[in-house]
Amino acid sequence: MKFMIVGKGNAETEAPGAMPSQELVDNMHAYNESLVKAGVLLAAEGLYPSSRGAQIAYSGGKASVIDGPFAEAKELIAGFWLIQVKSREEAMEWALRVPVPPGYDGVGLSVWQVFDASDVPDDSMPAEERAREEALRERLGANKPGT
Repeated sequence: MKFMIVGKGNAETEAPGAMPSQELVDNMHAYNESLVKAGVLLAAEGLYPSSRGAQIAYSGGKASVIDGPFAEAKELIAGFWLIQVKSREEAMEWALRVPVPPGYDGVGLSVWQVFDASDVPDDSMPAEERAREEALRERLGANKPGT
């Protein structure tokens, strides 16, 4: 089972040029190393503030680009981890170990199960569609650096 642990953004992560404390960086590095050692980490990245991002809005069937920054900090994300574990409970155990900056209050993380083609029962996806999905994932794996 794959899960995405999403770190919420806040005023500190949105501040231009702001960097986390060295203590938090060290703690995050140690956390990421523990994920790697356990063999569960698929990806992990921090994100720039929303001032360097954009949103796509749709109206009347047309798309438009809205450049950041965005005012609704509760909807922002600061980074994520993608993990592959055996259960939701294991994902929660890992999420509870994410280092939190001292003094942080409020919702800091969300944990989402990632939908995977293997979650679809064999009898509900045509064989040719399943084969196309598997071939696409193989090509994606071949495009990763170092493979």
